[in-house]
Amino acid sequence: MADNGYPYGDRTGPRNPKNEAPAQASGARRPSPGFMSTCPDGPVATADRPDYTGAVDEPQLQPCYRHPDRMTYVTCRRCGKPICGECMIPAAVGFQCPSCVKQGSRQTRQRRGAFGGALVGNNRSTSTVLIAINLLVFLLITASQLLGFNWHIDQWLGLRPTGLCLADASGNLYYQGANQAQCAQAAGYWMPGLASGAWWQIISSIFTHSAFMHLAMNMLTLWFIGPPLESFLGRARFLAVYLIAGVGGSLAVFWLSAPLSLSYGASGALFGVMGALAIVLWRAHGDFTQLIIWIGLNLLITFVPTFAGGTSSISWQAHLGGLVTGAIVAGVIDQVHQHRAKPAVLWGTLAGLLLVFAVGFVARAMVLG
Repeated sequence: MADNGYPYGDRTGPRNPKNEAPAQASGARRPSPGFMSTCPDGPVATADRPDYTGAVDEPQLQPCYRHPDRMTYVTCRRCGKPICGECMIPAAVGFQCPSCVKQGSRQTRQRRGAFGGALVGNNRSTSTVLIAINLLVFLLITASQLLGFNWHIDQWLGLRPTGLCLADASGNLYYQGANQAQCAQAAGYWMPGLASGAWWQIISSIFTHSAFMHLAMNMLTLWFIGPPLESFLGRARFLAVYLIAGVGGSLAVFWLSAPLSLSYGASGALFGVMGALAIVLWRAHGDFTQLIIWIGLNLLITFVPTFAGGTSSISWQAHLGGLVTGAIVAGVIDQVHQHRAKPAVLWGTLAGLLLVFAVGFVARAMVLG
């Protein structure tokens, strides 16, 4: 570019024949003292910009804090402990040691649902496991019958208030009033009852079905009403509702049914799930109209044949006991969460409820002798 006396090489500014730098106008903006200035030896750090060109400490070779025989240059980002390749856990920046990761996991608060339970990704997991258990028990009973084994698994797993002496392998005839010793003398088949020490029947009867349609209807009901309740309560609380409602149904059967009757099925637990779901929807200000209609229809089917003078194989005792118990358990879960109490308060309260049930079972067993 030709030197024409203009400071910028063109004719846009005032002529400057001596080609001098323009003077600083009065009040014009001056460079900030924090900017990097220059000198013949290179950049100079100022107050606003420290010097990063100095020497940096090199990493030291140290033994891993968990594996002293392994040397490493890497340290934990949080605590600074040396960690080998096996102990390196990638973090957002650098690596962390297993101890810090474990401590961070304990301190991370798990997301909770509206009623204090941990949120679940798959709300059908618990229902699927319960359905599988019921199906396995049914297959065991069916296989024993098809193979001709006189095991009477349904008689052992179902809930019978008192023991019964079967007269033959068919199970259709029995000795009235015979105890276990008399049954052995008569070469009969003794079927234990709850009052005679078969305490497993409190739980086993909840998972027992001997007819396919009975199993199919109950499991289909569980498949539809189980996941919504599990979404609200979480897995642990949902399972507590199911099992405790089943125990409540067993207690009602033990007290209100005939001593020699045999009851089994998941209906009591399912009615408990329906009762709990109604309470949860009510407290969550949801629409539970259809659920109440469904519960009403099931109660109608349960009670009408029994009190109309007809015969029915439906255990209204289990249905009623399960429904009331499920509603009580859901109410306890709601109140504990509303008062922001610790989970130990909830589980302690439910354990107390089971203790009351245990007293009820013992009292009825003493009555039946």
